[in-house]
Amino acid sequence: MSQRMKWALWLLIGGPLAVFSIWAMVDNARLYFVTLLNSLTLASLYFIVASGFTLVFGLMRNVNLAHGSLYLLGGYIAFTVAERTGWWVLAAAAGFAAAAVAGLLIQWLILRHMQGQDLRQTLVTIGLSIVIADLLLWAFTGQVHQMEPPDWLSGPIRDIPLIRAYSAYRLSLLGFGILIGIGLWWLLNRTRVGVMIRAGVDDRAMLAAAGFNVNLIFAMTFMLGAGLAGFGGVIGAVELSMVPGEDTRLLLASLIVVIVGGMGSVTGAAIGAVILGLAETYGLAYAPTYSVVFTFVILILVLAFRPSGIMGKAA
Repeated sequence: MSQRMKWALWLLIGGPLAVFSIWAMVDNARLYFVTLLNSLTLASLYFIVASGFTLVFGLMRNVNLAHGSLYLLGGYIAFTVAERTGWWVLAAAAGFAAAAVAGLLIQWLILRHMQGQDLRQTLVTIGLSIVIADLLLWAFTGQVHQMEPPDWLSGPIRDIPLIRAYSAYRLSLLGFGILIGIGLWWLLNRTRVGVMIRAGVDDRAMLAAAGFNVNLIFAMTFMLGAGLAGFGGVIGAVELSMVPGEDTRLLLASLIVVIVGGMGSVTGAAIGAVILGLAETYGLAYAPTYSVVFTFVILILVLAFRPSGIMGKAA
């Protein structure tokens, strides 16, 4: 794409957004900034779930369409542990661990025998997602479940300029997202394990010839990605509630985030999550009838001008 086309594209997208922002702030500044915070906190949840998906799908090229079901599993397990113990931290750890173990079993027992067979992986994981969702429906029924936030994050933060008050727990999601993003970037780019993961993706045979257990490395990576989906479910159990169908919604959101941001890029996943969060939340606040349209317009524009995603590398 030439420099002139890039400037034209930025003007085409940025111009209307700037005009809208000025109008919205003049019309109702509080609504505009509350919606902005809601967008960023929702983006943080999307990023936490999609960061696991970008490890599995974007980096390892394992098509795991049961990722949304692992989100639901983590949320339900966390809810159960919180109900029985009253310890939010223990519930969060249990949700992460349950999804991580389930992900490890999926990778070790099934997907490692289908490496590079995208269609088989897709069909098998669709089947797994249906089975897991039905088992969770049988165990927890179709009733809405919502977990209480920890005591130290319950209630609103007051006296925020212009906004006045905002949920302490929801604001904390920004911190969770930032910490997980920094941790993943450090793991993949500054550690020996990260080097082995990237080397295994680029040339699996060479890494195996160097004496490394490639299957173990990939299994641990898959386990981490699944655990992040479960941790996202823990957060969702408080913020969005757990109900059948949330697995499909979060899976679709993760796919959009990874495609928009670029497969295999943690930074791209963060950018994609922010774009999706802004589009969804501002759409619901200012044009609820067309909010879904905005998401897919963004997806079409990115695929038209950056087929590999914003931070993706050309194949």
